[in-house]
Amino acid sequence: MAEHTSSSITIEAAPADVMGVIADFARYPDWTGEVKEAEVLSSDDAGRAEQVRLVMDAGAIKDDQVLKYTWAGENEVSWSLVKSQMLRSLDGSYVLKPTGTGTEVTYSLTVDVKIPLLGMIKRKAEKVITDRALAGLKKWVESGAK
Repeated sequence: MAEHTSSSITIEAAPADVMGVIADFARYPDWTGEVKEAEVLSSDDAGRAEQVRLVMDAGAIKDDQVLKYTWAGENEVSWSLVKSQMLRSLDGSYVLKPTGTGTEVTYSLTVDVKIPLLGMIKRKAEKVITDRALAGLKKWVESGAK
C-alpha cells in the first residue's frame, strides 16, 4: 500500500532561484544526500527534464529508477515512476509559493515498495527522504552554491 507524506519549509530566495536548483538534476548528488547519480534522459521543448534516471540510496530503499517529470508553470513540478527495481509506484511534487521573505516549498511524496516493509519503517524512510530533501534544498539555495 502506498504511503503519502508532505512537508514544507521556507527558503530565503526567490521562487525562480529555488526552481533553478530543483531543475538542475546534475547537481542533485551535491545536495540531496540520497541521490548518488542523476542523468537527464530526455528534455521538453523548453529544455526542462522530462525523464531522469536516479540512483538512490535512502537507507532502507536503494534503487536505480527512471522518473517522468511534469512542469506546471514556473512554480510546480511533479514526477511519477517509469521504472524501478524496488518500487511499485512513486509520485511526488515540489510546489513553490512566494512569501514576503522568500519561498515556501512544499514537498509531497507517495511511495509503494515492491518488497514488504513494516509500515513504520516505510513511513520513517519517507519522512527522512522528505525532510532531507527540503533541508538540503534550503541549505544549497541559501548558500548561493552554483
